[in-house]
Amino acid sequence: MRLHLIRHPKPSIEPGICYGQLEISAKIEMAEVARLRAELPHGLPLWSSPLMRCRQLAERLHPQPIIDARLAEMNFGDWEGRPWDDIPRHELDAWAADVAGYAPPGGESPGALQQRALAFVAGLDVPEAVVVTHAGIIRTLLAHWQNLPPARWSELKIGFSTVTSVSLSRDSADLIRLNR
Repeated sequence: MRLHLIRHPKPSIEPGICYGQLEISAKIEMAEVARLRAELPHGLPLWSSPLMRCRQLAERLHPQPIIDARLAEMNFGDWEGRPWDDIPRHELDAWAADVAGYAPPGGESPGALQQRALAFVAGLDVPEAVVVTHAGIIRTLLAHWQNLPPARWSELKIGFSTVTSVSLSRDSADLIRLNR
């Protein structure tokens, strides 16, 4: 199976805010949509996160995107909507000490995010698809497929409005392109 993973465009929110699953729109340029369409094979099914910043793009790329809640960004719980600088240092340190297992108060852990993303992929029964989602989903999937330990997950940088393509087989996952 081949997956084309697209991160949503830059959301309309001030820099430095933890936004996770907050409903935030994104400014989507038609040139951006045209560029993404040119990057993708024509006629593929498209799945999208239910969050507005993904849905807005998905609806411009495909006449009938399939919305799947498993593609939503990580739930940062009590951190959502707060400046990163206002989050208690001891909570951030606890997350840094256990990247995959720590869940912000009222939220979910990156490991739980990874498990729901992997469950989504395991349930796909198509030879090729487009997925409009978030950096957290793409990062944890790539980390799994590349056997990266959680301490290295943050090394995977996923740009806004970029396509990352992966070819998956029973025995391997081959990265075709990253952040194009």
